[in-house]
Amino acid sequence: RRYPTVELRAETFNGSTHVPVPSDSAFLKALLFELRLVDDHVFVEQRDTCARIHHSSVHSVATAAGELWPVLAFHKSGLIYACVPLVEGSLEPRPPLLTVSGLSQGLALLLGIMDYVSPSRKNEAEMNAKIGQLRNLLIQACPLGTPLNTNIRSLNSSFEDIQEMPADKDQPAWRSSSYKGKPQVNVCITEKVKCMQYDQRDVVDTWQVYGAVNCKCDIEGSAPNVTLSLSLPTNAPPLQDIVVHHCVTSVDPAMLLSTSVEPLHDSVYSGPYKFPFIPPSDSFNLCYYTSQVPVPPILGCYQLVEDGSQIKITVNLKLHESIKNSFEYCEARIPFFNRGPIAQLEYKVSYGQLDLSREKSLLVWVIGQKFPKSLEVSLTGTVSFGTAGKEHPTDYMCTGNTAYVKLYFRIPDFTLTGCYVDQHSVQVFVPGKPKITASRELISSDYYIWNSKAPAPMVYK
Repeated sequence: RRYPTVELRAETFNGSTHVPVPSDSAFLKALLFELRLVDDHVFVEQRDTCARIHHSSVHSVATAAGELWPVLAFHKSGLIYACVPLVEGSLEPRPPLLTVSGLSQGLALLLGIMDYVSPSRKNEAEMNAKIGQLRNLLIQACPLGTPLNTNIRSLNSSFEDIQEMPADKDQPAWRSSSYKGKPQVNVCITEKVKCMQYDQRDVVDTWQVYGAVNCKCDIEGSAPNVTLSLSLPTNAPPLQDIVVHHCVTSVDPAMLLSTSVEPLHDSVYSGPYKFPFIPPSDSFNLCYYTSQVPVPPILGCYQLVEDGSQIKITVNLKLHESIKNSFEYCEARIPFFNRGPIAQLEYKVSYGQLDLSREKSLLVWVIGQKFPKSLEVSLTGTVSFGTAGKEHPTDYMCTGNTAYVKLYFRIPDFTLTGCYVDQHSVQVFVPGKPKITASRELISSDYYIWNSKAPAPMVYK
């Protein structure tokens, strides 16, 4: 979609610095080049210099008329999602990304489109049909270039049911349909833990926790009011970097100002975290947060040493005693890059079982649903390899002895921060007693343990 109204406003705001959006074909060509999806084997200084390392999905695209900025674009499951947000002000000097409100609106709209399109990506006919309906849906979601409803899935793809005005003037734009039936509220807190462990004296291990609170409120009425509180155990680290959904009607400013950039001190907001809101019809993420937790859930040590034609490996894992010892799954994957298939394997595991992948380039250590009483497990083994073929994995980073173990796990009914929803704190201002269900989970995300016998790539010094 192109919006002449938005392009006219951009010209007015940007003045002499305005770069017009080129034709669709020229824009696509320039965008594919910028995203390294064409000519990626050729070094182009303007695009590939170290001075232009991308830390976000906001790009500057070179066009015949000059540099077009900001272009919000990302590549997901074989599709590119892109939009050009309006900057309401001067482009020189470039304003900080956080001050450009169009970026967050554009990202919300693109994520809504991705949520609508991506479930069908394996069925080409279904995906083509959905993409064909997108134009109609965008007329409702973003009629004049300003997103009014970013939940594309909740919109109706036919024009017959579109109301020119909502029947109830109090009904907010994000409540696209009304529910009839027994009121119920489902809340799920999902925390993801990222980790880089090196087991080296001069390198600091790093870990981060990211949380999202997902809600699905089936409640009658055009604008029902719900209040939900997040609670923490005593002495737990506070939640930080809190971002709330636009349906939240009011929030304590101190809650939003608590950021992980500042050192922890007494004035940091430590709850309770109260969110009054008018829920959309579909499931949505009420808020996101981070937290500075004192320890990672699983501490590990990995050693890989070449001994002639063989490789000797040792992996030790220890579950921290504060972590709930009840997993849905827990496994360690040990890939071998830039080598041939595993020809010979001798090993000993103290717990669980070791499997070899079909391609014979990956060891999968299935620890299962519990660690033993000692909370420690170990694996030792000797591996030798055959001749490498094209099908075996390569990695520019993992050369020589630089290698890692990656952990995959999920702990139901547990969060690393201790964050939980007290069901009695959920207030729904409608007649009848609603059914309230609350759940939580901790999931691993990019959980790496690097070989301590080799130099590993550093995330933070």
